[in-house]
Amino acid sequence: MLNVKVLSGSMIAVLLAIGSYLGAISRPGAAVAHVGTKALPEVAKVAQKTPAASLTISERGIGSAKLGMTFGELKKALGSTAQFKESPFKPGEGFEAVAVSQSGQVQYLIIYPFRTKLKDADVIEDLMTDNPNYKTVEGVGPGMTLKQAEAIYGKATLGYNTDYESEEVLVFANQPNNKKISFAPKAEGRQYAGVYGASQGSVHETNKYQPNAVIRKVSVQK
Repeated sequence: MLNVKVLSGSMIAVLLAIGSYLGAISRPGAAVAHVGTKALPEVAKVAQKTPAASLTISERGIGSAKLGMTFGELKKALGSTAQFKESPFKPGEGFEAVAVSQSGQVQYLIIYPFRTKLKDADVIEDLMTDNPNYKTVEGVGPGMTLKQAEAIYGKATLGYNTDYESEEVLVFANQPNNKKISFAPKAEGRQYAGVYGASQGSVHETNKYQPNAVIRKVSVQK
């Protein structure tokens, strides 16, 4: 996994420069630039219902899957209620995944290096979910509109870098611990969720987005 320290520059520029995952950063395998620590709007906090622990996305992990625990420990914790299946995940970028399912529905993916097999003794360092049942403690998760998420986490900045497969990334002004938790957007029927103007370089950035833009997935990394 990457381990890059960033000391300056805007959050979105850093994500775009690092590129490659969580939709070029559905998982920025790196520490990203400074994020604001302003208190969340009181109305937004009151409006959101805290999810059950088993469905919570936090800097510790996603649901029962915690960063730092082994694959074997997760299997033991979930027991016979879960199924584990290898799932192709950006092999061209050096990653594979194991899909963790319960009741016939994929809950989240465990990401690991390409051309290896996830063993019980391996430590979980990278998780991703697009399951709308999972949310942060503030109530933000896959499927939520960007407008709704902005009411909780502040202004959204979207961007992509043509040097890194042009995959789109998403950062909120006041999102929690963006060194570990990262978001990716989508807008049905559009190549990008963001509305971009002309750019002479490879990096494209905007605060404008399509009316139907939503959070596509959330990643948590060690």
